[in-house]
Amino acid sequence: MNKKSKQRKPGRKTDFLLSFCRLKVEDVIMASFAMIKELAEKKDKNGNGYLDMTVIGSDKKEYPAKVWRFENNGQFEDGDVVEIEYTLDNYKGKAQLNISSMKKAPQEMIKEFVPAAEYNGKTVFSMLLDKVNHFSDENLKKIVSHIMLKNRENLEVYPAAYRLHHAIVGGLMLHTASIVEMAEKLCQIYPNINRELLLSGAILHDVAKTFEMETGKTGLCSGYTVGGELIGHLVKGAMYIEDTARELGIDDEKTVLLEHMVLSHHGVPEYGSPVRPMFLEAEILSVLDSLDATIFEINNATNKIEPGKFTERQWALDNRKLFNHGLSSTEHKVNLGE
Repeated sequence: MNKKSKQRKPGRKTDFLLSFCRLKVEDVIMASFAMIKELAEKKDKNGNGYLDMTVIGSDKKEYPAKVWRFENNGQFEDGDVVEIEYTLDNYKGKAQLNISSMKKAPQEMIKEFVPAAEYNGKTVFSMLLDKVNHFSDENLKKIVSHIMLKNRENLEVYPAAYRLHHAIVGGLMLHTASIVEMAEKLCQIYPNINRELLLSGAILHDVAKTFEMETGKTGLCSGYTVGGELIGHLVKGAMYIEDTARELGIDDEKTVLLEHMVLSHHGVPEYGSPVRPMFLEAEILSVLDSLDATIFEINNATNKIEPGKFTERQWALDNRKLFNHGLSSTEHKVNLGE
């Protein structure tokens, strides 16, 4: 494309895709800041190096981006905040940034680009711990609080996933708190549920995500640990429970029940569970875990489109298109203090 035919959009640096529906975007060079989420060095068909990236814009949404005819040589890496000049292309129906200039920006700007939970992870952790400390079952109280406190620093800030639901800073606590909140409501409707067993499983079901995933300087998941790949958070979570019970001298059948809840919460072998839920609280935990993940995924997908439009097919949701009817808000509330 002939650069002389382009013109720089005047004024301050702009947010991504702001009013682009009104612009002939291929003729306008835009300037902005972004954060590199993923970067891969590749070669085009002529052997020229280029960068294939996913960047996060100031609206905290992700965009594919290319830097053509570029040899990186270690200049840029995942998690860098960069100042860019770019044009927008429509590639296979998607907006793609073609970056013509890129340089590093102050790294302290990173908080402006990293998607984070609307609730402070430290606050959520304290509220969950307070709930556990009011358990009447002393053994469950000791096991759950011991594991929580041992992993506190990471639990307060970790995302809940690499790419899918709650893959945001503090997402693990938000996901956990949402399930606990739903579990509390169910216990009011069905008094035969063992509330403290269900809440214990809910709080510990993903606790070993801090063992399974690695996080980079962004606070987002950057990949999986060796142990995460070889063992996974379900098995490691059950190991945490068994080791903690042994350390505390607890010999109680509820320990085995709690291990089973962690091992079975993905529901079926296809999703990683070595066993399917075999009692009520285990089944409820599995259903609530899936429900909360699905709600997050649907909200996340439909938030990116205007009301009255359909999303692209979502592979994590049975390859379905989703419709934004515009009749509901995306407000997310947890009231753990109640």
